[in-house]
Amino acid sequence: MEKPEPINAVHKSGFLITLLMNLTVIPLLLAWTGLGIILFPALFVVMKLTMPWDKEKITRQLIWIYARIALVMMLPFVQFNADGLKQNALKPPCILVANHLSFFDIYSLALLPFGDVSITVRDWPFKMFWYAPFMRLAGYVNVENVPWQAISESAAGILSKGGGILFFPEGHRSRNGQLQRFYSGAFRLAVETGVKIIPLCITGTNDLWPPGRWWLRPARVEVRALLPVEPAGFEGTSAYRALRKVVKTSMENKLKEMTAQDCKASRIARRANAV
Repeated sequence: MEKPEPINAVHKSGFLITLLMNLTVIPLLLAWTGLGIILFPALFVVMKLTMPWDKEKITRQLIWIYARIALVMMLPFVQFNADGLKQNALKPPCILVANHLSFFDIYSLALLPFGDVSITVRDWPFKMFWYAPFMRLAGYVNVENVPWQAISESAAGILSKGGGILFFPEGHRSRNGQLQRFYSGAFRLAVETGVKIIPLCITGTNDLWPPGRWWLRPARVEVRALLPVEPAGFEGTSAYRALRKVVKTSMENKLKEMTAQDCKASRIARRANAV
């Protein structure tokens, strides 16, 4: 058996891979974003003339394609795994509920088998001039300092047309990887509309691009869909609270399992690199 590679050599190798990733992936993503903005008007017109879709659905579909291609650009450095993301189980209309670790969570959700998903977001992304026009055209829902009635009507309109709507119920990115307090919007909407909730568990994006860090790092990103939760079994004035508790508990349990699996895989990879 060969002698284990010195630790400093392993660290140097990791540094070089990370450097290569940032020198290639970031320019590619910036270029692809710019090209996507340039191509969008022509693609939008073509789809409007050939597809029986409204402007919101067309825009959401184009955003999904843009994000899918962005994931392909990262494949040399990022391993993406999807589990339970099958068309039959996730068929919209549905309310998607995901944990939130990184800005890249939105990109990773391009692993979903359909693109007709509106996202509920806070106010600050609407101030990003390169994304804001597309977010508005896609019908993304601003949930910050907006009355619940207006949020509910906008979201219910998307669901009534057969689309999906995504909530990050924590309201912000987790700094420690643990689930934070859940807000109630997604669960109130489910009770009001009778539309199923599909919990999504994401791991690895906090290694790839956590809050406060300005560079990317190779990672293993996994998105796993849990079984749909129907709101019909929850009744009374506290129905949405009970629904929220059930969904959060199931997500906590699955995230613990996924994190343990990721830690085991990382240990095996480190041993392999040292041999």
